[in-house]
Amino acid sequence: MINIEIPKADISITERIQSRNDNEPVIKSIEGFIDLHEIPRDKGGIILFYNKKDELLFVGKARKLRQRVKKHLEDTVSPIKNHRNEVFKIDVCVVEDPMERDIYETYIINKLQAKYNVDKVYYK
Repeated sequence: MINIEIPKADISITERIQSRNDNEPVIKSIEGFIDLHEIPRDKGGIILFYNKKDELLFVGKARKLRQRVKKHLEDTVSPIKNHRNEVFKIDVCVVEDPMERDIYETYIINKLQAKYNVDKVYYK
C-alpha cells in the first residue's frame, strides 16, 4: 500500500482589503487578493482554493506558481472562472518534482473531494 501525506501549505493568502499608510502605494487587487507577491514566481507546486467555510473548491498544479494563480483568477478559460467570487483563501505547497505534483494533485482532489475539479476525479 502506498502512504501519501498531503503537504503542509508553504504560503496561505486570504482575500483582504489593503489598509494603507500615508505614503504607501496602492496594491492592485486581483479578485480581492493583494498578497499574490508572497507566492514564489519561479517555483512549482500545488494550489488549493478554499471558500469562507474552508471547503476545498479546486486543486491545481503549476510549474510557475504565481503565474498560474493569477491565470486562475483572471483567465476566461480557468475551471473556476464562474466560481471566483467563492474563493476566499489560497494555499500553495511548493513541490518541485513534476511527478510528485501530479500525484499530490490527484490524491488531494480525491481525498478532500474538491468541489470544482472534473479531471482526475475517481470518487463519484
